[in-house]
Amino acid sequence: MKAPTRFASDIAFTPAVKKVQSEKGSRASFARMEQGAGWKTTVTPKLEAFLSGLDMFYLGTANAQGQPYIQYRGGPVGFLKVVDEKTLGFADFGGNRQYVSIGNLTENPRAFIFLMDYVNAQRIKLWGRARVVEGDPALLERLGDRAYPGAVERAVLFEIEAWDVNCPQHIHKRYPASVVAPALEKLQREVGELRARLARYEGGPA
Repeated sequence: MKAPTRFASDIAFTPAVKKVQSEKGSRASFARMEQGAGWKTTVTPKLEAFLSGLDMFYLGTANAQGQPYIQYRGGPVGFLKVVDEKTLGFADFGGNRQYVSIGNLTENPRAFIFLMDYVNAQRIKLWGRARVVEGDPALLERLGDRAYPGAVERAVLFEIEAWDVNCPQHIHKRYPASVVAPALEKLQREVGELRARLARYEGGPA
């Protein structure tokens, strides 16, 4: 029989996990966390602000046999939206048509979202349940972005059960093209200006 949960973090800290924490010496610190503020179970302004700046996340699902699957989801900035204080949603764009995540959710609604901000070395993990919504034009309009070229096929709603901010250790910084391209263009202009000045100074052709 499954042990009853007392804390939001019990969704991840199962008896087996707590046993290992005890063996490795970290259980006491996590027990203090549980007795204190603990993990969040609803959307906060901090989470909403974090979502608004992301253009990707990782979605974890599992089939009925428990076989896990991780999928990269990308879209316009802020495409993972807050629907209400317990629910996130996103437009599902057309892809390679394998439908592994979609198929998994038809038999196992448990899901996981891993949010990464590589530029600022921040990450947030969310546990919950997800469901696919087909044929709801109003919801697709709310979650979609007409300026984004991807074709919206359906919506996915994610009901939050618990979430927590993960530590920033060992996160390698990576910068998106939207950040790198303007910096490169600026450098290229400066290099061109310096070359022109050098050519004039040396009396040669610009």
